[in-house]
Amino acid sequence: MADYDYDLFVIGAGSGGVRAARLTALDGKKVAVAEEYRVGGTCVIRGCVPKKFMVMASEVSHALEIAEGYGWSFDNAKFDWPTFLEAKDVEIARLSGIYAANLGKAGVELVHGRAVLKDAHTVEIVGKNRTITAEKILIATGGRPWKPEDMPGIEHAITSEEAFHLPELPKRILIAGGGYIAVEFAGIFAGLGVETTLIYRGPNILRGFDDDVRAHLAGEIEKRGIKVVLGCQHEKIEKTATGLVNHLENGMKLEADVVMFATGRIPHVKDLGLEAAGVEMNDEGAIKVDPYSKTTADNIWAIGDVTDRMNLTPVAIREAVAFHQTVYRDNPQHFDYEAVATAVFSQPPVGVVGLSEAEARRSCSKGVDVYVTRFRPMKYAFTGSDERVLMKLVVDADSQRVVGVHIVGPDSPEMIQLAAIAVKAGLTKAQWDATCAVHPTMAEELVTLKEKQSNATSAG
Repeated sequence: MADYDYDLFVIGAGSGGVRAARLTALDGKKVAVAEEYRVGGTCVIRGCVPKKFMVMASEVSHALEIAEGYGWSFDNAKFDWPTFLEAKDVEIARLSGIYAANLGKAGVELVHGRAVLKDAHTVEIVGKNRTITAEKILIATGGRPWKPEDMPGIEHAITSEEAFHLPELPKRILIAGGGYIAVEFAGIFAGLGVETTLIYRGPNILRGFDDDVRAHLAGEIEKRGIKVVLGCQHEKIEKTATGLVNHLENGMKLEADVVMFATGRIPHVKDLGLEAAGVEMNDEGAIKVDPYSKTTADNIWAIGDVTDRMNLTPVAIREAVAFHQTVYRDNPQHFDYEAVATAVFSQPPVGVVGLSEAEARRSCSKGVDVYVTRFRPMKYAFTGSDERVLMKLVVDADSQRVVGVHIVGPDSPEMIQLAAIAVKAGLTKAQWDATCAVHPTMAEELVTLKEKQSNATSAG
């Protein structure tokens, strides 16, 4: 057997890479992980964690409006962006330090630098004059924001990564995109008092989500003051003395101080040396893997967003655990991607698990039963607000299993985590109905929905 420097070398110290490295090192293997930026990866450093802090900061303005309806008064309430940035950066540094410390406690060597594959067992740490060999290699380099580099004026636009570090809050921002990142940042900036416009080339936001969710959220975010422009996209961005002029294909011209592109993310594989190691990519530019995360090279695996399977942090962690069990515990496992709950931290937020109505109609041979309710939350009773909650259950008409749950409204991410247990367990509508409600709550609507909206056979 060849003599290698390490049993396992991990490229990328995000949530997935860190988990795989720690588990393997705790099993007594010699492990190292390379990270070119900061330990913690996208989620901790430039993704879900700082984004959630920004969401919580921006929600305060709406909370103050509600509070006034309950008799509170606030004089001279104001938001200070530099104070928030400092607090956010201190907390992110703390979390990154915890990740790094946990690697050390497990016996993992942390290599600061960009690792490039030279062959199937060798990596070079760029600029460090260091070459490392490993029996097995795990690629967990995540994804990066994408924007159309050939569009005139695109150099004036930022992505979500720069949005976390703006030196000052703009007065006006235009966000291009209709996915969860675009919708979340639109809510953030609008909540912080920025004049916000969201433009998207498609017919409605959140492509891939249930149509009722998409339509409901589009209406609700406009109630929060966000201008939504659909069915068009950029031709160019022009920098002028007064701001950035966005020239759209429909002839509109919209001026803003900051333009942010949230038009998707791509696997971070650039200059990684995949070809030299015999690692193939699929047609979408992601690393090709089998159900057990093994690449086309016998000793190299890949997990997380770089494989573009289901780009969620908890999924990357579960893929890491499955990799460790398969490769080092002789217990072959692969992650089950069915009924994975997800949340969009828009304002109001979205919680989803399982199939959309359209997906269910295609897959349920005897049709679906659909239950929908829309109502004003009790929280807004004194405010005069016309904001509404949407709750929707999609049920297989034959088995009566609840196959999809969709919620738009306050606390929906918290509710969907628990609803996901029931969906994953395959519980029926009758079992949901047999569950006693907690009153007064919004969540009680999930177990009191009785009137079917429709019952139709599959269109396919």
